[in-house]
Amino acid sequence: GVNSQVEMAAAFTRAGFCAIDVHMTEIFSGAVDLGRFRGLVACGGFSYGDVLGAGEGWAKSILYHNRIRDQFRDFFESKSTFTLGVCNGCQMLATLKELIPGADLWPKFVRNSSEQFEARLSLVRVEESSSLFLSDMAGSRLPIVVSHGEGRADISSSDADELQRHGLIAVRFTNNSGEIARIYPNNPNGSSDGITGVTTPDGRIMAMMPHP
Repeated sequence: GVNSQVEMAAAFTRAGFCAIDVHMTEIFSGAVDLGRFRGLVACGGFSYGDVLGAGEGWAKSILYHNRIRDQFRDFFESKSTFTLGVCNGCQMLATLKELIPGADLWPKFVRNSSEQFEARLSLVRVEESSSLFLSDMAGSRLPIVVSHGEGRADISSSDADELQRHGLIAVRFTNNSGEIARIYPNNPNGSSDGITGVTTPDGRIMAMMPHP
């Protein structure tokens, strides 16, 4: 299940890329190999009904298949590639973090604190980070839609501090005053310290919950 893939393809096309729609079945069958691509974008959507782990089911279909697991690991490790995961794709990448260099401290994205699906316009703040997607955008505050039932960044205070120290927090929920949103509804899912987007040390791989 995926949505907004046409809009995502349009955005990358306007940025000068040649966007190609690939389904997981094409990768499993061998019809498509990730090695031919420079970038990978895992779009938002509702794999497994966005319940019982949502993007985890998507990720485990990769983790439990040796050939596909190796293909994704090689793609993530290549210095000439980039990867973006949004919403369901964010959950998927967070579950694949053992294959992603520098993603050790990434949070797991779990059930919203509200115990319900949240679809609303949220305000986010771009943080100072290594993300190549957000280069020169630190401090920007943007209204971005969220649409998820399992988007809460579950992370310990010490790991959050480490993410902050290494510049790996890419996006946070904020209130109208530009302060970190810690309470509902400005923080729609209850994420620790408003964390809703993370990146890797080299900035090539980013996962974010809101739909840009």
